[in-house]
Amino acid sequence: MLNRYDRSTPMNGEAEVKYLDGDFRVVRPGGFVRCAVTGVPIPLEELKYWSVELQEAYATPEAVLQRHQERRAPKQ
Repeated sequence: MLNRYDRSTPMNGEAEVKYLDGDFRVVRPGGFVRCAVTGVPIPLEELKYWSVELQEAYATPEAVLQRHQERRAPKQ
């Protein structure tokens, strides 16, 4: 991963991240991002799931599936 950072200085607060294919770039330093579905904070070192298209992070595979199903649902 290209976004390793010096862990000697703990990062607090929410990071701003640009999600890329297979990687992400930290735009504004912070210790976590929020799951777009659940709102749960995700430490950057544990971030595994995101959408490049939607520029969103997800805490779990279930959150990814939920977002995918929401987007496929017929609009009313």
